[in-house]
Amino acid sequence: MRITKYTHACVRLEHDGRVLVIDPGTWSEPAALTGADAVLVTHEHADHVDVLRLAGLGVPVYAPAEADIPRLEVTGVASDAEFTAAGFRVRAVGGRHAFIYGGQPDCANLGYIIDEAVYHPGDALYVPEQSIETLMVPVQGSWMKMAEAIDFVKAVKPQRAFAIHDAQINDRGLSSVNGRLAEDPAPPGGRAHARAVRA
Repeated sequence: MRITKYTHACVRLEHDGRVLVIDPGTWSEPAALTGADAVLVTHEHADHVDVLRLAGLGVPVYAPAEADIPRLEVTGVASDAEFTAAGFRVRAVGGRHAFIYGGQPDCANLGYIIDEAVYHPGDALYVPEQSIETLMVPVQGSWMKMAEAIDFVKAVKPQRAFAIHDAQINDRGLSSVNGRLAEDPAPPGGRAHARAVRA
């Protein structure tokens, strides 16, 4: 499977000619959707779903059943649902967006585990019960701090992790994030540390 990280939280998965894109928001590049067969949206915030671009794409879009995404036809998904999108096996986990301040805002947020290997949590730090090979770990947001990202990687214990949700970090900040994540010793079985990269 080929995994390409685009700006912010957008990730493109390709395998055997099939293309699945997760969270193509308003900050991600249009190229992320070229040839896409299906799209997964973790939640309704614009940095994760570009409604205008997706409305004209003409491919299935899956999103939390409770999400409020006007002007976009989606297939509603519930937590623990299992389905196939673009030929990839998908399991939805979690359920709510992380609190930003004072419990607000709160909206539906699903993480997606693809082919029992790749996990994209959206804007939440839900730890799934199953083992994860490749983790997409949010590293910056108004709803989190760096220590939480490190603890999330430690809790999930992936074989490898890649930083997402990083569009508001400048190059110096990315260097700091990479340094902090690299300090964490590998757990039993080992893993590559998360690394923030630009698309």
